[in-house]
Amino acid sequence: MSYDVLVVGAGYAGAIMAERLASQRGMRVLVVDRRPHIAGNAYDYLDEHGVRVHAYGPHIFHTKSQRVVDYLSRFTGWTPYEHRVVAEVDGQHVPVPINRTTINALYGLSLQTDDDVEAFYAVRREPIEHIRTSEDTVVAKVGRDLYEKLFRGYTRKQWDRDPSELHASVCGRIPVRTNTDDCYFADWHQAMPSEGYTAMFERILDHPNIDVALSTSFEEVCDDVDHTHLVYTGPIDGYFGYCFGRLPYRSLEWELRTEPTPDGGFVLPAGSINYPSEDVPHTRVTEFRRLTGQAPHPSSTLAIEFPRSEGDPYYPIPRDDTRALYRRYEALANDLEDVTFVGRLARYQYLNMDQVVGQALSAFAKLSSRVLV
Repeated sequence: MSYDVLVVGAGYAGAIMAERLASQRGMRVLVVDRRPHIAGNAYDYLDEHGVRVHAYGPHIFHTKSQRVVDYLSRFTGWTPYEHRVVAEVDGQHVPVPINRTTINALYGLSLQTDDDVEAFYAVRREPIEHIRTSEDTVVAKVGRDLYEKLFRGYTRKQWDRDPSELHASVCGRIPVRTNTDDCYFADWHQAMPSEGYTAMFERILDHPNIDVALSTSFEEVCDDVDHTHLVYTGPIDGYFGYCFGRLPYRSLEWELRTEPTPDGGFVLPAGSINYPSEDVPHTRVTEFRRLTGQAPHPSSTLAIEFPRSEGDPYYPIPRDDTRALYRRYEALANDLEDVTFVGRLARYQYLNMDQVVGQALSAFAKLSSRVLV
């Protein structure tokens, strides 16, 4: 077998690179994936109750990038969806990210304005000259009590490390508000693929120049498939045989539960409920029908999420030592002219879906001008 490009991975990074190389450069591309399906972690399906389920946990698309929206809109329509999250704290459900409603509920207050809430934060903040960790990030914004109530336990469960051991970017991603806005994301485009993620990926990969081999690992084909260039979206340490040691990841496990909804309504009060307490083993519960717009419906499927140390690699662990280890692998990668590394595993980055799309489009442009002219 002979192809111009071999692409490892049928998730966002691999599928988009394959589509661009096939449609824009007329190249023959083989995409392989060790899983029995396309779409990577975004893979979804209809369960036995007719509920669209995200197989690898809730995936909510949001972005500020017009380029990303324009590209994906070639392959899908969109169903508007604004994600809302509540956290179970002190026996009540309060909005996350923290906003005025959260503060009033937790402290029995009746703050009325943004200035009122800003004054509340100002009294409780701890001045920290150099923000280095996630703990620093939170206590410098809202103080230690809110940090303990909403951040510390959840982060310890999610990462198996105290926030004081994690890079500031982990908790820095979560905004703190003074108004009553309870929408989890602030991006102007918040929507779900109207027919699901898998259908969108099917269209991305539907090109006569693209062949797809599922349940097929890179190792199975690397010596048997002739190719001029390799696009690799798997773990970068695995590509190099873990020669410097393994990069650490956190993994996830889900327990699915379906509950009857004879009135066609929902089970949860919001898209997700977070559980910051370390007394609760799971981090959150998500109701898929709220995400996918399947309402009314006679049943609803929930995903209960448990962080794990073992399993598929989902979240790179953001610490100075892990970044230093990645840099050693990156140096090896930079010496390979015939391999392009793209995506969260290949770049060891904590990326949202839209960021992976943007990275893949940029990688194609760079590859196209540098190697494939």
